[in-house]
Amino acid sequence: MERRELGDRNTVLGHLEHLAGLHLTQVHAEVLAQLPHTHLRRSHVAHGSTLPLAGDHHASCGVWILRHVRVGRYEVEIFSDGIFRLDGGAMFGIVPKVIWEKTKPADELNRVAMDMSCLLVRDGQGHVVLVETGAGPKLTDKQKRNFGIDTAPALLDELAKRGVRPDEVTLVINTHLHFDHAGGNTHRDGERVVASFPNAAYAIQRLEWHDALHANERTRGSYLADDYAPLEATGKLELIDDRSEVLPGLWLERVQGHTRGTQTVRVSDGGATLYFSSDFMPDRHHLPLPWIPAFDLFPLDTLEAKRTILPRAVEERWIVAFTHDVPRFGRIEQVEGRYRFSETE
Repeated sequence: MERRELGDRNTVLGHLEHLAGLHLTQVHAEVLAQLPHTHLRRSHVAHGSTLPLAGDHHASCGVWILRHVRVGRYEVEIFSDGIFRLDGGAMFGIVPKVIWEKTKPADELNRVAMDMSCLLVRDGQGHVVLVETGAGPKLTDKQKRNFGIDTAPALLDELAKRGVRPDEVTLVINTHLHFDHAGGNTHRDGERVVASFPNAAYAIQRLEWHDALHANERTRGSYLADDYAPLEATGKLELIDDRSEVLPGLWLERVQGHTRGTQTVRVSDGGATLYFSSDFMPDRHHLPLPWIPAFDLFPLDTLEAKRTILPRAVEERWIVAFTHDVPRFGRIEQVEGRYRFSETE
């Protein structure tokens, strides 16, 4: 099995991300053709039982986007609910704009475009797990304007493309309860707000549940109660305390940093591991240790988590994905002391 690796891949993907906030698969070939061409290096690598199943190959710039893998018994797919935009300075914290804008260009309002990535995890034995639900269908016009959301939520359409109906989802995992991760948990049915996945349990960290229900002046702008409060009435709310194996090899692990109750998702089976980092490390641009969003409530805890998790991801050759990057899988490498994201084919 081969992996293709680009010498200047981040530059190419940075250009793609900036093109009007379009999804990578929506960028036309004539636009791609204007981007810098790069040399492909080929090397044979051992992937254990992690098998690439499907992706998008953009031949004009040599970019391979892997969106579908198998990890042991689990088939895992990644897709986006849509694009939203946040202030670039807030996203990169203490990092000066003259540095971060080289890799993540801002629009005229100083906002950077980001995907709201979701995972679909299936084991072929009836378990259908959805990780994250995007911004959902309940935002007001003002909220959509403020967050630069120009399109309807794609979550249900993306599930339908994969042959999944809402009533077939058995477990929904929210890494935390901010609106861009939990908005699709519920929808309006007349005057009521009801669960969008009626047969699913919802797995959330207990600390996150408490903090979302008791938001303060610093945090309430990110929490919208209609995204999660109605779930309690379903009787299927599963509150996690720190660490839990919700299915064989599917681990939820609390990482304090972005919030007290942020949790990551780790799928380990058949000698391979896939890791979904949540917002404590929202995209590949935040791999450098000091690149920490100003949104993080506990930035020094974020720093310590990165110091612990990144070396393990490199050593054990985890497949990784990010919540706010172009939706695809890859690996983390360390080159000359610096962490970088590498596509996986």
